[in-house]
Amino acid sequence: RKHSRGTRASGTRAAAGCAVAAPATVPARAARWAAVLSTRAAPAGDRSVLIALGANLGDPHAAVDAACARLQVFAAAGFRASSRYRSAPVDCPPGSPVFINAAVAFEAREGETPATLLRALQAIELACGRASQRARNSPRPLDLDLILFGQHVCAEAWLTLPHPRAHLRRFVLEAAAEVAPDWRWPGRDAAVLGRLGRCGAA
Repeated sequence: RKHSRGTRASGTRAAAGCAVAAPATVPARAARWAAVLSTRAAPAGDRSVLIALGANLGDPHAAVDAACARLQVFAAAGFRASSRYRSAPVDCPPGSPVFINAAVAFEAREGETPATLLRALQAIELACGRASQRARNSPRPLDLDLILFGQHVCAEAWLTLPHPRAHLRRFVLEAAAEVAPDWRWPGRDAAVLGRLGRCGAA
């Protein structure tokens, strides 16, 4: 799935652990990034998890709220949720609604693995009404992508880590830069915030 450049969403409800920001002016946004840079999260460890959230069917804000609340149970510490971003769908069926995007980062609880977390994400998607089979790029009530799990590298039919396209997607990087600006993709030479600076509009 591709999106055009995102804008921060306004007027959304906040669930526990889900920060929602009003639209920022240029000076306000600059001040926000300065605050992020002054309180950077620690570099990703073996159990540091980054998840991208998106929804554009039904009530996307409520779906992201619910997912944020459910995801907190998998965190041992440091649960952080980004602001919400609105992005227009690209390469999706005609008339597809806009997406609401966010990201969460946390240190996974003891015993959690990429496989167990992936199964949990899929279960949350199904609980929020996502069909187990759907047309490619079709609207969906919730989309949860496991972007990073520490320095794990995996290339299986059921999971690729790190996420193979997230480092090219502005709508993922903008949200991720709020919660994990210093985290690096295994094998990449730039952290999340650096990738954002190189990313185009998609």
